[in-house]
Amino acid sequence: MIELFYWPTPNGKKVTILLEECGLPYRITPVNIGRGDQFTREFLRLNPNHRMPAMIDHAPADGGAPISVFESGAIMMYIAEKAGKFWPQDIRTRYEVGQWVMWQMANQGPKLGECGHFRRLGDREGDQSYAVRRFTDEANRLYGVLNNRLHDRPYLAGSEYTIADMIAYPWTVGWKAQGQDIDEFPYFKRWFEEIGSRPAVQRGMAVGSELSTDVTKLPPEEQARIRKILYNQRALPVPDG
Repeated sequence: MIELFYWPTPNGKKVTILLEECGLPYRITPVNIGRGDQFTREFLRLNPNHRMPAMIDHAPADGGAPISVFESGAIMMYIAEKAGKFWPQDIRTRYEVGQWVMWQMANQGPKLGECGHFRRLGDREGDQSYAVRRFTDEANRLYGVLNNRLHDRPYLAGSEYTIADMIAYPWTVGWKAQGQDIDEFPYFKRWFEEIGSRPAVQRGMAVGSELSTDVTKLPPEEQARIRKILYNQRALPVPDG
């Protein structure tokens, strides 16, 4: 049984999409990032970077003790290898997939996250026009990367649907809030619509929908508290003992 420490954000939904596609049994342990669950000592034992998601496989293939993994890309590689699906292991295709998983982790996720952050921030912290322009343009560049990649192949790694597609898709659902027009990217749009129509993708995207909170409807002081937890973090002290 896979235990997934999860909150319904794009980084969590990558993993639930894969679990649904593989048909593996799993259970969700919510990590309420607005409440600060990611900073508890128990969670830090799983992920020293205090970020969701993390995973425990309580029945690893070697029959030994449970295995814990953090970082969504590493989790997806682990699950795909365990299931024997969506990550071909011949050397050429394995690295074709792997490089796009790394691209998503190093480029698409962080930059689109910053884009969304500054576009939501407004003028609460002063003039953000440079940051909004900087990351909206970077988002546009990244959608162009996807569009150019997909103009002559159906999926990011070639002819097969893989974890490269699953890891990239959830971050593109917010294209409008990222200030993009997907009609500018017809090859991406074809891929986006195809991936989004898959039943397992729809199930994975819906996991934990009852957990989500519309932060904009909370009292201002609660919104400020959540912003401080999510965006104004500094180094944690070394734990006692």
